[in-house]
Amino acid sequence: MASSYNAPLLGRCGGFVAERPQDAFHLPARRTSVAEARRRVRALLHEWGADQQVRDDVELVVSELFTNAVRHSDSERVGCELTLFGTYVRITVTDEGASGAAGPHVQPRSVDKECGRGLFLVGALSESWGTRPGDAGGQAVWAELPYTATR
Repeated sequence: MASSYNAPLLGRCGGFVAERPQDAFHLPARRTSVAEARRRVRALLHEWGADQQVRDDVELVVSELFTNAVRHSDSERVGCELTLFGTYVRITVTDEGASGAAGPHVQPRSVDKECGRGLFLVGALSESWGTRPGDAGGQAVWAELPYTATR
């Protein structure tokens, strides 16, 4: 299975590697793709047996990161990869475009504004999160959230 650096290049590629569930997909960089990303992630987590709170939290983080990639980068498509590592799930959203040298960051006092709360939510729900350069330009934003299963 390719690493998360390659998520936007994979199309849809799912499977299990060394007992580690992983899935990746890419969608056009359009606002309408955010809902499709949420739907895919919810279905995948249901298939993996994630409990309701995990599905809700991961869906919200994917929605925020995917929305940021669509709104703030010059991308034609956005990639998303989920990997299950025992007690946590890693989400990586990768764009292709230029989104500024600083990358995504929490804006001071943005919690009171309509725009800018997304990364506050990502930080609140995640054990950790960050950014790294994407393989094909752009950048990857990742977040790790606690994972519990219903089965």
